[in-house]
Amino acid sequence: MNKNQKIILYGGAGALLCLVALVIVLIISNANRTDEVNQAREETESLRLANDRLLLTNEFNQLNADFNQYEDQQIYLKNDSLVQKYNEARLKVEGLLTELNQEKKSNAANRKRIKDLENEIATLKGIVKHYLEEIKRLGEENAGLKKELDQVNQRNQQLASQVTVATTQNEKLTQTVKLAKKLNITGVSLHAYNKKGKVEKNITKAKQLGVSFIVSPNSTAQAGMKDFYIRILTPEGTLLGGGGSFQIDGSTVQCTAHRQIEYANEEVSISVYWDVNTTLTPGDYTVEVFADGYRLASRHFTMKK
Repeated sequence: MNKNQKIILYGGAGALLCLVALVIVLIISNANRTDEVNQAREETESLRLANDRLLLTNEFNQLNADFNQYEDQQIYLKNDSLVQKYNEARLKVEGLLTELNQEKKSNAANRKRIKDLENEIATLKGIVKHYLEEIKRLGEENAGLKKELDQVNQRNQQLASQVTVATTQNEKLTQTVKLAKKLNITGVSLHAYNKKGKVEKNITKAKQLGVSFIVSPNSTAQAGMKDFYIRILTPEGTLLGGGGSFQIDGSTVQCTAHRQIEYANEEVSISVYWDVNTTLTPGDYTVEVFADGYRLASRHFTMKK
């Protein structure tokens, strides 16, 4: 082999070695670049999964807050099936979140957890929506019933007020009727008489006292026998007694004299006498007349010496 051939041979071998070395360098460089791309892709996927997990966690917390906000209104529910369904779905979501936080495997496994979590949260969201709608409906229904109850109570108060007014009017009417039936008397007088039956001006010489009055006509009063009771009080306030007693307003009252007559709804004059059995003094005497449970008159008379 001549010198030129050797140069060509060695030159070709050197070039081949250089080419091989270049290929090896390119392969290694490409492998490193692929690893970098894959690593960047995994990091991007991890960040995306972390962001999805954060968003789902926030959504879950918001659903919990929405549900708990109306916890005190669960009394409106006729059954607790919605609450039970909510609690079951909530436990599933909490379990998936725990598993996702503890997941140490590939992003593919994490992605499956995220998908399951999205499905469970969607279920939970539907339950919460239904729950809130039911709470609102029942709350409005309860408010309507409360309004009706308030209206009934108001109506009852109005009826009670009307009954009170009617009762008062009836009582007034009854009292009016009773007063209409009450006997009326006029011309009440008190006179002192001596032993000859003549009017005596000196009260100290009186042997008899006489009270006279006129009963007016009253067609509404009950006709029949009427008892008239006379009370005479001295200037010292002492009752001139001896005429028995009578009932008025549930009490027994002593009287000075008593007379019974037949009343025919027409005007009638009545005189009632009392025999003096004590020393009388000058001064103001009080005369009271009673009949049918009423005090018909009370008059004052000055008797002189």
